[in-house]
Amino acid sequence: MPVSLANLLKTGQLKEHPADAKEIARLLAAAERGVADARVGKISPETRFDAAYRAITQIGLAALMAQGYRPDTNRPGHHMTIIQTLTLTFGIDARRMALLDTLRRKRNLADYTGADIDEASVAACIEAAQKLLHDAKARIGKGK
Repeated sequence: MPVSLANLLKTGQLKEHPADAKEIARLLAAAERGVADARVGKISPETRFDAAYRAITQIGLAALMAQGYRPDTNRPGHHMTIIQTLTLTFGIDARRMALLDTLRRKRNLADYTGADIDEASVAACIEAAQKLLHDAKARIGKGK
C-alpha cells in the first residue's frame, strides 16, 4: 500500500483535523520566531538547535493541518510522522528528507541522552527550518 495521508489516517498515525487558518498562521508565526531565536548566538547550541527544530515541526504540523490532518500525539513517533509527511504535503525530495530525519535523530539524542549539539548541526537545522518556512509561505499561503 503506497504511503498517503489517507493511509496514515487509516493506520491511526494521523487524525482528521479541520483546517483553521488562524491556527495555521499562529504555527507559522511561532516557527518564524523560532528561526529568529535560533540565530541568537549568545545562547547555547542546544537551545538554538531546539528552537530551529521546533520550527521545523511547527511548519510540518501547519502543512498537515492545511490538508485537514494532524498527528495522533498519543502515539509514539509523532515527530517522525510530522517530518515524514513533508514528502506528501510539500513534496520534498529524498535528500532533504534524509537531512530532516538526521536532525530529528540529533534532537532525540540531545533530549534523551544529553548529547552535545555542534555548531554545524545548529547551522544545518537553522537553514533547513528557514527553507521549510519559505516553502510553507509559498504553498500554504496559496492554498496548495
